[in-house]
Amino acid sequence: MDRNLKIGITVVGVLLFLFLAGSIGLHFSQKAHNRIHLDLEAEFPPDKGHVPGEILATVLARIMEHELDSTFGWRPNDFFLWGPTLWADNNSNRQMGIMHGVRETMLVFRDNLTKVSANVYDHNLVEADTMFRNDEHKLFFPSAENRFSKGVVYLEHYIEGLHADPPTSRPLNKRVIELIKLFEAWTALLGDGHANLYREQERGGGPVRAWKTDNYFYKAQGYAHVMYYMMQAVRHEYGEDLKGSVEFLFDEVLEALEKAHALKPLIVIDGSASGLFANHRRILDSYISEARDKMFSVQEELEK
Repeated sequence: MDRNLKIGITVVGVLLFLFLAGSIGLHFSQKAHNRIHLDLEAEFPPDKGHVPGEILATVLARIMEHELDSTFGWRPNDFFLWGPTLWADNNSNRQMGIMHGVRETMLVFRDNLTKVSANVYDHNLVEADTMFRNDEHKLFFPSAENRFSKGVVYLEHYIEGLHADPPTSRPLNKRVIELIKLFEAWTALLGDGHANLYREQERGGGPVRAWKTDNYFYKAQGYAHVMYYMMQAVRHEYGEDLKGSVEFLFDEVLEALEKAHALKPLIVIDGSASGLFANHRRILDSYISEARDKMFSVQEELEK
């Protein structure tokens, strides 16, 4: 065999090996990253109590910190040569879904859960909400990371204000009826995720290409990620104020969201219903739709 041909085959083999090793490494690192170590029972033991609003703010901040401080950090605004349109599209789309989930949750936290009638908004929650609404794709002047990190700082200031004497932050009003607004926001997001997971045509026409299916998969998963951890926070905040039937429904919603937010196939396959290969969009949608349906039931119970 020609020497140059041997060298060419060796180089191609090495590059292929490095590509496969890198892909597998990214897969398992992302799988580990998908979970946040969160033990609210240990962090906020029932016998010690907490200031209403503290747990919601803590978990919101923790979700954002987890993305900003991870190994690869915030991906949607990365430089194009190694950015979301070429190599980092999975985590990038997942983080965009997380960002949208945080924004919707933050808005209800600010407008409904801590505000009563004509009272003014909590300053730190307003500032945190403003920071989180900055462009997630912006790389400079200022960067998305800069704005989002400041949003986390304002949430920390909010928590500090709850513990001040006298308090300088508005606590959770603990009106269970206001939770309906939160579940309305979440079911709307899950509805968007459901529509994209079943999408066959792009908005501008034409079929959904194989290289786009994982974008819809990971963005919907980002929604589920936020809701999975925030529902745990809601349960701890409201505790005994939730009816037994609502507590039961919370368990069912959390079970579906836990499966949705942690699902991580090596490759997102879009197989047909009667084909040999899995359709991961449909698998994820089964959990998304289950969580959404049970959230509607939670809303019905809260309205009673």
